[in-house]
Formats: sequence, structure tokens, C-alpha cells
Amino acid sequence: MAERTGTPRVSCVFVCHDGRGRVLLARRSAGARDEPGTWDCGAGALEFGETFEAAVTREVYEEYRATPLEIARMDVRNVLRGEPVVTHWVAVVFAVRIRPDRVRIGEPHKFDALGWFAPDALPSPLHSQCAATLALLPAAVRGRG
Repeated sequence: MAERTGTPRVSCVFVCHDGRGRVLLARRSAGARDEPGTWDCGAGALEFGETFEAAVTREVYEEYRATPLEIARMDVRNVLRGEPVVTHWVAVVFAVRIRPDRVRIGEPHKFDALGWFAPDALPSPLHSQCAATLALLPAAVRGRG
């Protein structure tokens, strides 16, 4: 985990879904910043002057080469990692509907596999922050509403 000090960073975290109950997860490659080999939803830092929606749209395209069909803000998480804390992110979490047939790996240096999963059949191991993020999904997105 890269050490950070000073001001917390803002991250737009997104859970891409197909509108039919499946979520898209990416397996972090050996070149990932942290937790290689784990499955995770997408995320990226908010850039100066950027709206949340613009950041999510940019990051979804960069990571998955897909364009969001719907973006819904779900919640905000204060993510403190390490003991003592070495990373601090304010994560604004979104549900993003995309077309499964448009998805492909856009950043092969960060991800080595993509998969669509039902929330009750997730791959293992998950990234340390993934379960808390997926728990924020509304029942309708999880295919239970």
C-alpha cells in the first residue's frame, strides 16, 4: 500500500451492473497499486474541477471501455487503511448500469480478468474494501427488488 500523508483524497467508487442483478468485478493484476489477485469494483480519484458524474464516466471508460447508461449516487464512505493510517480516502459510491457486451479490460497493467457475478456468488478473494461497497447496492440492483 503506497503511503499517503496530509489531506484525504476523494475517490469515485463505482459498482457496474447489468440491470439484471449481476455486478462486474475486475481482478487486480500483479501491477496493481495494492492487493493484487483480489477482485474489486472500479474506482478512481476525482480530478480538480471535475463533477462526480464526469469522473465516473471517465473512469468507467478507462477501466472497462464502456459508457455508463445510468449513474446513481449511493453513499459516501470514509476509508481509513492501515494501523496507523497510511491511506485516507473519501469514497463517493455509485451504481452504474452498463451494457455487458461492451465491456473489456481498458487498463491491463491494473487488471487481468473481468467477470459478471450474482451478489450471492462472488469470486474470492475480494479486495478488502469490496464487500462494504457492494453492501450499499440497492435491492433492485442486486436483483432482489
